[in-house]
Amino acid sequence: MRKTPARTRLTPRLRAAFVAVAIAAISGTTIAGSPASAAPSGDTTQFRGVNWADPRDNFADDAVVLSGLSISDSYAQTYAKASRVISAFRANLGANTVRLPINPYTVNGSYWQSYRGVIDAASAQGFKVIVSYWEGAGARRDGFIDDPATFWPMWDTVVKAYKDNSRVYFEPMNEPHGYTDTEWADIAAQWLATYPSVPRNRVFVSGAGYNDHVTSVCADPRLDGTYLSLHHYGFWKGYATYDQWVADLKERIGDCANRTVADEFGAPMTTGLNYNKPAPSENYINFIQAVTDTFRELKMGSVYWPGLRTDDTYTMQTLIGDPDRPWLATTNQSGADRLAWGWGRGKPVRP
Repeated sequence: MRKTPARTRLTPRLRAAFVAVAIAAISGTTIAGSPASAAPSGDTTQFRGVNWADPRDNFADDAVVLSGLSISDSYAQTYAKASRVISAFRANLGANTVRLPINPYTVNGSYWQSYRGVIDAASAQGFKVIVSYWEGAGARRDGFIDDPATFWPMWDTVVKAYKDNSRVYFEPMNEPHGYTDTEWADIAAQWLATYPSVPRNRVFVSGAGYNDHVTSVCADPRLDGTYLSLHHYGFWKGYATYDQWVADLKERIGDCANRTVADEFGAPMTTGLNYNKPAPSENYINFIQAVTDTFRELKMGSVYWPGLRTDDTYTMQTLIGDPDRPWLATTNQSGADRLAWGWGRGKPVRP
């Protein structure tokens, strides 16, 4: 869930120019596309997933620590806990994909050896893993790469570790809203040029802004062959009808559904709303019903926000049991039903 933060540093255009120059200097390459590999085929329904998040919403000026884990956990402890959480995502929801945050503090420091246990545990269970960069908190939460001098070494490490693991996907940046559409496309193209060994069909290029439209990145030929990630939230409007939500979502996708995965969307799940019944006066019910119907119609994959995040009213799962042997319970079965419907299972909403 994202709200536009105040910017307290360089203006967007000056900051973007600085970042572009720094990127080119650090990587030693120009801003240009890399050769395309096989484009995503037909639809994206193979991605049926949830986000697993730090209680702080993944915006942090230190290592991200996912709900249910501890910064003091060893690799073995992290792997064991993550294995149970991933198993619960599959058992409770039928998920096969998890989206995880990274930042330089997590990857460039000592915690990386433990944090890898999450990626490894999910991959070992056959899950697809989307690894995405989050910016920092406070004044640093401005939609820009915080520091190219730590951003690129972070990706160097992650790519080296997982470029040969076909279940791991790379999302260069979450919600790059500080940049114009063109500036963001330049940076995404630079990422592809910097890591030509990564197949393009294992890269998720975020939509511009708050990942809120994919039409601009879809139209850029330098980004051909990649998946596109879209975010969509009910709190973006005070109220909209079911039909208005469908129209809003389709406008943000354009004709790019065959490459697009909604890797964040969500609504309150701990407040007792029933998403299995029409309720035209309730914005969030209209929203969830509209977007899951549309994902199914367009054969789009989706990754709910969040599958697990402590103390988040949107969370689809909550931790139960022994903290050293965690398991999950579903917070709203009707929400889980709509998630399954969007993934191609279950029953439609009925009066």
